[in-house]
Amino acid sequence: LGGCGILGVGIWLAVTQGNFATLSSSFPSLSAANLLIVTGTFVMVIGFVGCIGAIKENKCLLLSFFIMLLIIFLLELTVVILFFVYSDKIDKYAQRDLKKGLHLYGTDGNIGLTNAWSIIQTDFRCCGVSNYTDWFEVYNTTRVPDSCCLEFSENCGLHSPGTWWKAPCYETVKIWLQENLLAVGIFGLCTAMVQV
Repeated sequence: LGGCGILGVGIWLAVTQGNFATLSSSFPSLSAANLLIVTGTFVMVIGFVGCIGAIKENKCLLLSFFIMLLIIFLLELTVVILFFVYSDKIDKYAQRDLKKGLHLYGTDGNIGLTNAWSIIQTDFRCCGVSNYTDWFEVYNTTRVPDSCCLEFSENCGLHSPGTWWKAPCYETVKIWLQENLLAVGIFGLCTAMVQV
């Protein structure tokens, strides 16, 4: 049922929002909707195997269910360990990839990336990956998207830097994630306990 719910939310996001929350130029299909669809399908299939195995009391299905859960648990544990070991390299790669993705902002077929950047810059009151000058390379001139403006108005990104947000988006979002790390940790721990 949980898998069906996640799958349903993923399909709804895909239909209503398109490629919303696609920030990576290297992985354009890594959107919120696609992640939810894949996760929901996977959870649904594993849950189905477990339910049928329990109802039919089929040892083969129950063993398959156990093995799939064990593999997922070990993969999650490996990803968490690798994330903490290589966090500096991941940071550098993510910043480089996000800067590359800025060049796709406002281009045809990249409405998801454009919307995601606009929402992040508006909500987090930041501009660019490391600072607002990241946009100068994109536009080949001294300007930023209108979502960088302290007070939004049409073409406000053409005004002086004094009217733009100064905070770097990467660091701002990273700090926000660290502040909410406890909630993420509790969610991860609960997920792991349910799997066990």
